[in-house]
Amino acid sequence: MIHSFLLFFLSFSGVRSLGVNYGQVGDNLPSPDKVLELLTSLKISKVRIYDTNPQILTSFANSNTELVVTIENEMLTQLLDPQQALQWVAIHIKPYFPAVRITGIAVGNEIFTGNDTVLMANLIPAMIAIHEALGELGLGSYIHVSTPTSLAVLEESFPPSAGSFKGEVSSYISQFLQFLSRTKAPFWINAYPYFAYKDNPDIISLDYALLNPMTYLVDPSTKLNYDNMLYAQVDAVIFGMARLGFDGIEVRVSETGWPSKGDLDEIGANSENAAIYNRNLLRRQLANEGTPLRPNSRLEVYLFALFNEDMKPGPTSERNYGLYHPDGTMAYNMGLSTSSASISLSSSATKTTAMENRSLVYWMFVYLVISFQIILIRRPF
Repeated sequence: MIHSFLLFFLSFSGVRSLGVNYGQVGDNLPSPDKVLELLTSLKISKVRIYDTNPQILTSFANSNTELVVTIENEMLTQLLDPQQALQWVAIHIKPYFPAVRITGIAVGNEIFTGNDTVLMANLIPAMIAIHEALGELGLGSYIHVSTPTSLAVLEESFPPSAGSFKGEVSSYISQFLQFLSRTKAPFWINAYPYFAYKDNPDIISLDYALLNPMTYLVDPSTKLNYDNMLYAQVDAVIFGMARLGFDGIEVRVSETGWPSKGDLDEIGANSENAAIYNRNLLRRQLANEGTPLRPNSRLEVYLFALFNEDMKPGPTSERNYGLYHPDGTMAYNMGLSTSSASISLSSSATKTTAMENRSLVYWMFVYLVISFQIILIRRPF
């Protein structure tokens, strides 16, 4: 049963920059047509999937849903051959478009933060081959090509102005950014404040990680004000790109979320925090907020995930990121009344306070203690 507030909230907000990840690593998930019914009732029209499942593509035809599909990591080597790439697009994309509103192709997932250097070297050529295949089939102006990456790709992320990419992947990142700049595609990042908080609960403020309204932190170099970790993470990526000579590339959050359950050592993984995180994210989306560095450009975000997936490997949290159980009941209550939808939200970039000195001390402490612990790498699928 759909929670009435969430339905009201999304309907009221008309949020155009909010999407959701629809994972399928479970043996008890509803059929794609039932999933589409749920998404439609929630007014969510942006979805990312982790393959090109023909059942999903067929079910989503002639709907209002924009879909980002994924080429699995193990497929990349085959797609280095332009003919193979052309065949892949002809089989997996062309027959469904435009009835299915495919807007993006994610080539692999979190490849830059893996240990496979061959895969890293193959990534950009495979992306180029897919992009050229789309162009050859008349789809290049409708579907962008990118790849999601974990924030573990950053060498430094605190404060955001210190953002820089790890030296061992900087050459690959430079090639990637050249491709994005040339094709006008976005930089996709998987950003999880939960991981930073779990690893450093004595240092990281829970309010800051949960996107709760709080006294802002000031970046000592830019004097920009940050009242939540997600925006700081996004801006760290933007600063990192600028250090490599690339400005103007859009950053989108391909995954973010908070687990509603975890193991004993997974501090903060509970339904209350999950509800707060996603509630706050929805409220900020309602306000069409941008980050402090780009306050006038609303941040596109995809929630992870639509369902709890019982077959995902790893700790308990991995199977408990869903907004919903597979039977269609909500994993937790969002906990707001409808009157909360009228709360006025302003960009954190414009807030002022008298606590800049305390903020500076905080940033320096965070920088020294955990700058080397960026974000744990999520499993690819």
